[in-house]
Amino acid sequence: MLYGRASEQAAVEKLVEAARAGHSGGLVLRGEAGIGKSALLDRAAAYCAGSDVRVLRAAGVEPEADLAFAGLVQLLWPVQDQFGALPAPQADALRAVLGSGGPAGQDRFLSGLAVMTLLARLAGDGPVLCLVDDAHWLDQATADALLFAARRLTDERAALLFAAREEGFAAPGLPEVRPSRLSREDAARLLEHRGLPPAERDQVIAESDGNPLALLEFSAGRRPYHTAAGPMPVADRVLSSFRSRIALLPGRTRLMMLTAAAEGRGDLPMLLRAAAALGVGPEDLAEAEEARLVEVSATAIAFRHPLIRTAAYQGAPLAERIAVHRVLADAATDDDCRVRHRAAAATSPDEDLAADLSAAAGRARDRAAFAAAAGLWEQAAAFTPSPSDRAARLARAASPALLSGHAGHAADLVRRAEETAGDPASLAALAGTRAAVEFERGEGGRAARVLVERAAAADPARVTPMLRTAAGYAWLCGEAEVIRRADALLAGMGGQDPMVQGLARLVDDDYARGLPLLRRFVAQASPGPAARTPDTPPEDAITPPEDATARWAAFCAMVLADDDTASALATAEAARLREQGLVGALPQVLQDLAGVRVQAGRHRDAEAFVAEAVRLACDTGMHRRVTRLHAVLARVAAIEGDEERCVRLAGDPADAGGMTGLAALCLLDLGLGRHERVLERLEAAEKGPLRHLTGLVTAGAEQVEAAVRLGLPERAEEPLRRLEAWARAGGQPWAEAVSARCRALLGDDEDDYLRALAAHRRADRPFEQARTELAYGEWLRRALRRSDARAPLRAALRTFERLRAAPWRARAEAELRATGESVVAARPAAADPLERLTPQELQVVRLAMDGGTSREIAAHLFLSPRTVEHHLYRAYRKLGVRSRRELARLGLT
Repeated sequence: MLYGRASEQAAVEKLVEAARAGHSGGLVLRGEAGIGKSALLDRAAAYCAGSDVRVLRAAGVEPEADLAFAGLVQLLWPVQDQFGALPAPQADALRAVLGSGGPAGQDRFLSGLAVMTLLARLAGDGPVLCLVDDAHWLDQATADALLFAARRLTDERAALLFAAREEGFAAPGLPEVRPSRLSREDAARLLEHRGLPPAERDQVIAESDGNPLALLEFSAGRRPYHTAAGPMPVADRVLSSFRSRIALLPGRTRLMMLTAAAEGRGDLPMLLRAAAALGVGPEDLAEAEEARLVEVSATAIAFRHPLIRTAAYQGAPLAERIAVHRVLADAATDDDCRVRHRAAAATSPDEDLAADLSAAAGRARDRAAFAAAAGLWEQAAAFTPSPSDRAARLARAASPALLSGHAGHAADLVRRAEETAGDPASLAALAGTRAAVEFERGEGGRAARVLVERAAAADPARVTPMLRTAAGYAWLCGEAEVIRRADALLAGMGGQDPMVQGLARLVDDDYARGLPLLRRFVAQASPGPAARTPDTPPEDAITPPEDATARWAAFCAMVLADDDTASALATAEAARLREQGLVGALPQVLQDLAGVRVQAGRHRDAEAFVAEAVRLACDTGMHRRVTRLHAVLARVAAIEGDEERCVRLAGDPADAGGMTGLAALCLLDLGLGRHERVLERLEAAEKGPLRHLTGLVTAGAEQVEAAVRLGLPERAEEPLRRLEAWARAGGQPWAEAVSARCRALLGDDEDDYLRALAAHRRADRPFEQARTELAYGEWLRRALRRSDARAPLRAALRTFERLRAAPWRARAEAELRATGESVVAARPAAADPLERLTPQELQVVRLAMDGGTSREIAAHLFLSPRTVEHHLYRAYRKLGVRSRRELARLGLT
């Protein structure tokens, strides 16, 4: 019977019933030790007992907080026979978690994807409830996996219920219930059968402050309420009470309790071997059982509450704890468990122990448990006698710390490694990791400078990758001089790299030499490509060299604004990431795909890519990426003339990602006739450190048109010069078309318009083509060639209508009326059935139209088949069809 927990029980039961009804969810019970979280989990299990709900349980254990996937092993062990039904990369990841397979790969979210898919599959046979106690002590790999699954499960019959203390286990996005302290009335009911005299009962109630565990413990008799400094927090008073009670037990009982507390995992055979070596055994726990401190069964020895385990361990003398850990290390049959106890027993540097900890770190890294790997390498460094080896292990710890999402910890590890090493060669070896850390923390310029400054002392085989990374970082944060230094340094060493050379030429506006060099780099590096968005480039310290080279090729394709190559690279990389379940890298690639789709006029597809990327970024904790993803869609809002949305999506133009938003704001201003604002924005940007970025060079088209419409042609000359030079050197048909249009606007020559239209026919940028058709139609109308003007104006109007480009459509309509053609004012765009769908429904429908089964679509989009079916069902209703066959007949594009 739980007292004073009606609302909390109702929340738990609501979660379970929602799962029964086909709606997944997660819930966190959060509060101080002893407040009743575990009791609510037990109540949830009892609520499901004898029903159709499958219950899976796990609990965080403090000694296992640094053991990779320790919590997930508990949860999934009973259902490992289901792994074979998962996509191969996911099944391999879970087998690696349970130690029955090889390496899990290099994405820390693959295990979360696998857990999501597994729970969705189990839910196909009936509702599933996962109960996770003491989540604040879960190892990070387990916490990441479970939270990823909890956030993405939607239309399945699965629920996850976590219990955690106030500190630890951050779970943004999941609802929380905080059990309240018991009222005086409920506290009295809880103590009703404890046989306390009224005065003592009232004292217990007052001093327990509504904490149920404190009520029960203090009512047992020993209640250390105060210290010399004043009243202690309730949890500390309970812990002190447990220590006092344990101190009264016989020495053999205390030793057996210490051994169980130090073992921590509940591995009974190992615990019994260690106990025998210490001359004690389970029979010595009889008095602890009678005192209700432990529970002993044929299969387990368990502490009644985690605070009792803490009290049993912390209350023992240090020498005794060391002796117990040594015996446990001898009794262990698992390498990771053995080295954990050896480390707990060590008191001085020990190279053999450090080497074994490094080996354990490598195993954790191979399972994509990067936080655990970082902790183990850091621990190995602490036991390493040699300063150079200690620095190397600290450096090795930094990369997985960064990959686990802890940039601050990674920075501290690198700093300590640098202080320990000190010599130029060692500092050069650390440069890649230092740069990756600085870039992740938003210090791209500092990252670039570190790489350049340390390249001279580096291993010759690493110099080119270092300087390539330096040049890429510097490009993105406006450090032109660093790019020049990287190029000069490489040349001085007798080396060359077309990417570094190309970027160095581009920052000096030497497009004729710079852009061809980048094209050469793309051609050399593209086989077996991988993609990366230009605002988060790869780093050779944490990326395999072949992948880093291929990803820099994608970066260069974006600098070149080569739509076809960028799309091909991103499409191939997205397919690879989806196939291998590499969730963490996908938002970056989806950003590339969205950007290309915007230019191609496929706005709904771009929105779908961004929606998926934003959700994945939020699910994986990459919140900084969300702003940059939204900036891609700012151009769509600008084309549509939606000022409020454009400003909201554009973000801060103070960095490279913000330049996308700045260009969108300029396009918005141009469409709304605010020509002076266009010039002000772009002329200011031209004087800034990011003037070399492709987005600003090509935004010169807006500058030229704004200047012409203001009657200030002199302010169009410099942006036109840059744009024409860039277009000639780059060889992109769309750029040739836009530069020819700008020349026509400034020079009033029909041949330039005709050249622009011919080039547009070789490109796929419909909005830019429609702008050229509009400008040409305006020119023809002004030349009194009204009948000739109608054809390009009609073509422009059709495109603007399709793109919902309201300001531009209004201009085209006005021009058509001026030619004498009757136009229906504010004609709405033709209804597109796909407009009725949400972004995710659109993705599902497109894949279904391509013949994908629900299972295949689910694997592609990292969803469950049931969720895919729900999306299809809703999409069918919106589209007025009943099957995939009817869907195919719609002929949607």
